[in-house]
Amino acid sequence: MPIWTWFGVKGGKVATGWPEGPGPDGQAGVLGLPHLDAAKCTAAQDACNDCVAACPAEAIAALPQHGIGLDYARCVGCQICTEVCPSGAFSVSHDWAFGVRERTDLRTFGDVVPAADAQREAQLVEELAGFGKSLHIRHVDAGSCNGCESELSALLNPFYNLHRLGIFFTPSPRFADLLLVTGPVTAAMREPLLRTWEAMPQPRWVMALGTCATGGGTNGGGYACHNGLDGILPVDVWLPGCPPNPAAIIEALLLLLRRRPQRIHGGRHES
Repeated sequence: MPIWTWFGVKGGKVATGWPEGPGPDGQAGVLGLPHLDAAKCTAAQDACNDCVAACPAEAIAALPQHGIGLDYARCVGCQICTEVCPSGAFSVSHDWAFGVRERTDLRTFGDVVPAADAQREAQLVEELAGFGKSLHIRHVDAGSCNGCESELSALLNPFYNLHRLGIFFTPSPRFADLLLVTGPVTAAMREPLLRTWEAMPQPRWVMALGTCATGGGTNGGGYACHNGLDGILPVDVWLPGCPPNPAAIIEALLLLLRRRPQRIHGGRHES
């Protein structure tokens, strides 16, 4: 018997039962994106803009009608806002499941968050009916720092074992159902990205993974790259994070397949 086979038999089952059954998600004690309690913010009274000035990704803005607003699509999770906020409006959290269908759900400001498009949802249900529980992904690195790629590779380790959920990566767009994009979309990668999208058969979907893809991150908007996927491709799932952890990626993939509920609405995370 090969030694690695013996180690495997001796160790027993390694893969977690999560998310379809009991088991750890692998994120115990891991920090998530910061939490904003707007009721504690004293910006309006004291003209405090410490968090706005400190945010390296310009994810925080002072808004005349809404006070301080946080756009999770641009947040890199650096936690600096939690350190400089004098009123405790920003605090450390362990919230990490930030996959959403509409980008507006990643903003804590705005009076009305548009409801899900009923026609679009009905179309998605019809499209998914022919897939069962299977999904094939074509990943395109559109200028990532490789942080998101390191988390993607962890999906295939024995603990998460993505294949058990019927989700696979494919090297060819011809066989892909989902185009998963990382990076802010550099000028050099825009054309290859669009060609990959055009080569995919219908029905096809797009997932923006990581803060660079959802909002540009700290590098978006310069002379060499776009501010993520917005305005380039029709995005079906937005997942911020720098980088999002493997459990968050799984939640977002299952959100697309309608096998997990969306946990954040109007910038507010529902644990």
